[in-house]
Amino acid sequence: MPELPEVEVVRRGLAQWVVGREIASAEVLHPRAIRRHLPGADEFAARLKGRAVLSAERRGKYLWLPLSGADEALMAHLGMSGQLLVVAPDSPLERHLRVRLRFEDGGPDLRFVDQRTFGHVMLAPLRGGIPEPIAHIAPDPFEPAFDEAEFARRLRAKRTEIKRALLDQSLISGVGNIYADEALWIARLHWARPTETLTRPKVAELVAAIRTVMGSALEQGGTSFDSLYVNVNGESGYFDRSLEAYGRRDLPCSRCGTPIRREAFMNRSSYSCPRCQRPPR
Repeated sequence: MPELPEVEVVRRGLAQWVVGREIASAEVLHPRAIRRHLPGADEFAARLKGRAVLSAERRGKYLWLPLSGADEALMAHLGMSGQLLVVAPDSPLERHLRVRLRFEDGGPDLRFVDQRTFGHVMLAPLRGGIPEPIAHIAPDPFEPAFDEAEFARRLRAKRTEIKRALLDQSLISGVGNIYADEALWIARLHWARPTETLTRPKVAELVAAIRTVMGSALEQGGTSFDSLYVNVNGESGYFDRSLEAYGRRDLPCSRCGTPIRREAFMNRSSYSCPRCQRPPR
């Protein structure tokens, strides 16, 4: 599933290619793509027609395009395989095309393509600039609204494993399995370390590690283990070549040479160095 850096790459593409343009028509080719827009496909299309895209925004793994004419936005979650593609209007329709937006200027379409149909788009009212359905999601570590002291307080109060806390989007948004492992490796923390044992300086070190690893991934266009993750031009990122822990089972840790260990975690995997990231007692 795309994490914050991958979604931010898509947001930047939307800001470049879609903002300022007026929607001529919207076509829903699969109802599951708008399953959370309860009024249905016809109402969805009618409300989009004639409205201009004002900006492209993101919080964590969610994207939204504020629209002219009302305090609402077109919101998207990419799910496991969703793609927002900017393509020439006469391009062949993609096999898994779900929603298609055309624009009055006759320029490139915006197409939502989703093979596995776990993603979705919807129209949502804005509350303080944030879509109401995601108002409960915490700011991500790149937002001005992110309060590091408050994050440290709530993190310690969780009394759970540190990685489980990092994946809690109500505590901090945008951090997924891959970047949690990478940040914990940088901070020399084992994924099972109890949150209540972390000092304020250690939490600050962890936040800095999260920003470092996700910032580096963003510079390289994101991580592309799955060929279904692409930016708006259909290109993949390259950060998977720079990973230090995730997916590197039995390969030597670049700090100490100890083979990276894979452990089961929440029906997924956690990767860590058994020497640099000592398990809790």
